[in-house]
Amino acid sequence: MLLEPAHRLPPSDAHLVWEPGGPYALRSTLGILQRGPQDPSTTVGNAQAWLCFVTSSGPVTVRVSRGGGISSPVLLEAWGPGAHAAVEHGLELLGATDLWDEFDAPTFRESLPPFVAQTRRAHPGLRFPTTGRMFDALLPAILEQKVTVIEAHFAYRYLTLLVGEIPPGPAPEGMRLPPSPESIRSLQPWQWHEARVDAKRAATAVRAAVLAQSLERWGGVPLGARRAGVPGEGSLEAALGSIPGIGPWSIAEVLQRTHGSPDHISVGDYHLAAFVGQVLTGRRVNDEAMLELLAPYNGHRQRVVRLLGASGVRKQAFGPRLAPMDHRRR
Repeated sequence: MLLEPAHRLPPSDAHLVWEPGGPYALRSTLGILQRGPQDPSTTVGNAQAWLCFVTSSGPVTVRVSRGGGISSPVLLEAWGPGAHAAVEHGLELLGATDLWDEFDAPTFRESLPPFVAQTRRAHPGLRFPTTGRMFDALLPAILEQKVTVIEAHFAYRYLTLLVGEIPPGPAPEGMRLPPSPESIRSLQPWQWHEARVDAKRAATAVRAAVLAQSLERWGGVPLGARRAGVPGEGSLEAALGSIPGIGPWSIAEVLQRTHGSPDHISVGDYHLAAFVGQVLTGRRVNDEAMLELLAPYNGHRQRVVRLLGASGVRKQAFGPRLAPMDHRRR
């Protein structure tokens, strides 16, 4: 359920109004930023969303809302020290800078499986948001490594309520700012234990927190660009992959949110390859075969995957569900 503020909203410290010029699906666009139905830092509904985070200028509470029509204007309101910074990058957050022109071009559309093209026509308002906030995306990705979604969402909610600060402005009761790198570095082993996070993921999270300041510099670097003076490959992927415990799956999960990547695939996901294979070929496939299936759509592979997910098709169950593992018993 989408949280509501307990009182009438005060005037925002900054705001913007965006005319999409076409359909805009608020829930399916911003929903990728919400970590489970009880995420204390982000909650997204059909007509409005609340997001709490920290900008370079300080903390902010953001409310995104729209009128009744699918093509009606979108309003972004912001409260707190980071309000103007949030509005400055508000169009990226809304997905306004995510361009589907090449994907929607007739020649490319004709190359798509009919099922994918049909789903795109049914979901013309889907866009990919860009947050630019590296650590905010990396921490949940680490918590989601090699565990069930239920476990990962529990851990993120637990840690956010434990160390996340109260956001500014009229944020609905119970919402919190995401855990800061400093708060993650200060956690004790027993606190990780209570969050049901094993030692390996905890160590990876702490390493990421130590490097958070340098990682944030990549938030504004476009996909595919290189940073001058950075040793090695000097790319976003290389910067993330230099952290022990961060592999291709985590890198893709981060860049899908921080940079609205239309192409990065979460290779290594427990369910994804089987799902893609089932929908496109009628049979389960492994990661290698999935990449072969998606190769004709290089540059837009994540768009294809997201559309498959939006289609409503569910992966066929071939075995027992993974049982959540309570690490507190260890």
